[in-house]
Amino acid sequence: MTAAALAPLHGSYLPDDCQFLLTPIEADYLTIEEKERRIQSGQAHYSEMIHRESAPSPRYLALFETLCERYAPRLANEVRQLASQIVADLGHSDTPLVLVSLVRAGTPAGALLRRALINHEHQACHHYSVSIIRDRGIDSIAMDYLLDDVGVDPRRVVFVDAWTAKGVITRELRQDIARYNDTRRARNKDTIVPRLAVISDIGGTADYAATCEDYAIPSGILNATVSGLVSRSVLNHRVPAGAFHGCVVYHELAEHDRSQAFIEHVAAHLVTPSPAVAPPSDADRTRQQALMQAMLDRIQRDYAVHDINHIKPGIAEATRVMLRRVPALLMVRDPAHPDVEHLLLLAEEKGVAIEVRPDMPFHACSLIQALVHQEAP
Repeated sequence: MTAAALAPLHGSYLPDDCQFLLTPIEADYLTIEEKERRIQSGQAHYSEMIHRESAPSPRYLALFETLCERYAPRLANEVRQLASQIVADLGHSDTPLVLVSLVRAGTPAGALLRRALINHEHQACHHYSVSIIRDRGIDSIAMDYLLDDVGVDPRRVVFVDAWTAKGVITRELRQDIARYNDTRRARNKDTIVPRLAVISDIGGTADYAATCEDYAIPSGILNATVSGLVSRSVLNHRVPAGAFHGCVVYHELAEHDRSQAFIEHVAAHLVTPSPAVAPPSDADRTRQQALMQAMLDRIQRDYAVHDINHIKPGIAEATRVMLRRVPALLMVRDPAHPDVEHLLLLAEEKGVAIEVRPDMPFHACSLIQALVHQEAP
């Protein structure tokens, strides 16, 4: 595949809000259970497989709408804070900023951040959404496309995600961008700094963040129907050589789509920001890292979890387990808190046990069920 054949897609977003650097592919759908068995048995990497997503139930969608009403003003203010941090660090320039969001949790955050930078920081900005896969790295074809075909200034690149948790993707990003830079070492002007901006940095690993608090960012509780009808990224035999990482476009979910509506709802609040709140400091990040690691150690010990990847802390990560994996247990800090209502609904629908853990420094945590016996390390 030649560079000329590479073309962005925008899913159900307005083209100016988001350009996905992904290749639409035909899917070989598996059930969630079969996908989980293959992952745990080592038959396949999680990125090689995908299950068919379904529309959210009316009851679940109503919870999403409630969260949007509750948190749209807060999210808008936090997006503006992020925009201010980035401009303060990188400066205003006639050269556009380039937001590279991480498919797909980072995609809505990237679209909103672009709006804030253009309309309120008066900084030209473009937004691309690119695949990054644990143990496989960032899509180097997509990065080559941005640098070589689009001609972006690598000094003006900022990566965007919605949240951090254990810090796995942050580490993957930094390690893989270092590797990527090394392969282009002869062209020093192409060196990219892996700056990561997130809304909620509960893992304490981002470079720019609005908060370290774990809260129910509304886009974090839906899948494709708040992410441009695009699936998570796929990297298997269906992706042609030399192409962007793959995805499935769920056209059949169009009537349930909230992607652009979510952007417009939150963006409407960008014009009336709340008083600025100081962003997390280095000390805050260090504290979050310590709290996260201590809790992970405790959970791993208390529940005899052999694979740390089976522990998913934070509301958003816990939700992804309930929607996309085979959950063994849902832990919540306070079952009466409105931010975990959707998780309790999912647990009820799926027959998943719930345990209350007031000692957690985050609102929720899901454990993935071990379907394949593993020896203790």
